[in-house]
Amino acid sequence: MKTIRFGILSTAKIARTKVIPALQQGEYTTVDAICSRNEESARAAADELSIPKSYGSYEAMLNDPDIDAVYVPLPNHLHVKWSINAMAAGKHVLCEKPIGLDTEDANKLIDATSRYPHLKVMEGFMYRFHPQWIEAKRLVDEGEIGDLVTIQSFFSYFNDDPNNIRNMAAIGGGGLMDIGCYSISLSRFLFNAEPTRCCGFADRDPEFGTDRLFSGMMDFNGKVSTFTCSTQLSPYQRVNILGTDGRIEILIPFNAPPNAPTQIIVQRDRLEDEEDRIRTTTFGVCDQYTLQGDAFAKSIIDDTPVPTPLTDAWANMHTLEVLIESAGIGQWVVC
Repeated sequence: MKTIRFGILSTAKIARTKVIPALQQGEYTTVDAICSRNEESARAAADELSIPKSYGSYEAMLNDPDIDAVYVPLPNHLHVKWSINAMAAGKHVLCEKPIGLDTEDANKLIDATSRYPHLKVMEGFMYRFHPQWIEAKRLVDEGEIGDLVTIQSFFSYFNDDPNNIRNMAAIGGGGLMDIGCYSISLSRFLFNAEPTRCCGFADRDPEFGTDRLFSGMMDFNGKVSTFTCSTQLSPYQRVNILGTDGRIEILIPFNAPPNAPTQIIVQRDRLEDEEDRIRTTTFGVCDQYTLQGDAFAKSIIDDTPVPTPLTDAWANMHTLEVLIESAGIGQWVVC
């Protein structure tokens, strides 16, 4: 069976703790190399994670002819630069979200893909590959909760480390870029549309200059998605999807554990039997990063479009920009 051999572009924590172990469990993926600006760091990570090759520079790994694809977990401001460098080296690219810092960044990447039409490039919104989200999308699309009217989502954690990249405004830190982008993505995913206008509110850390709390509203032609994200609150996450005839509550929507079942609550008001109106659906153990990696690898093997095209990444980034603009002027902004 053909597999896609991945190289990991840096020893970032998300790569070491989440993505590498997941890709190593994939049906169509292997992790064959990792690199760092520090050769010792690369070798230590390779030894810890049983990766065959390590490199002391990004360029050296990109020049390895035995690497088919690259995963890019770098800070946000480096996503586009190194995705393009990887393509120039003949590698397919799975890039962490958000795709860049702004739509200008996204446009650079999209323009670059036209020079390498044989290569696949995808933004890594892994949550969409989890069965709980596939089921939620199916229920919405098939009208099981009536007409979708509103979505409410919340995502928070606490991190006040000044040395953490998430607290560095100049390189794309802050709550909206790090975790608020999920709320934008899921809203567009479920409504299957783009917002017509947005309203944002940001509370900025006086030392870091990043948004430590961001709340937003997205108007989808009279239907609305609201969210709050924060980098300095008690850790919590939840998504509520409400329609005219029911609702869906996703209990662990984003950081679904790879080693435990997950659950969603589905309420369907039209059912005659009251006992059936509210039910809990349990999904078996799975790793959403493994599912994402396999789906991306299959698109390479079969030469089919990637599950999430870069046009989707551009649209998500555009909505991020509109929300930031709105928060700056304190009023609704048309998308």
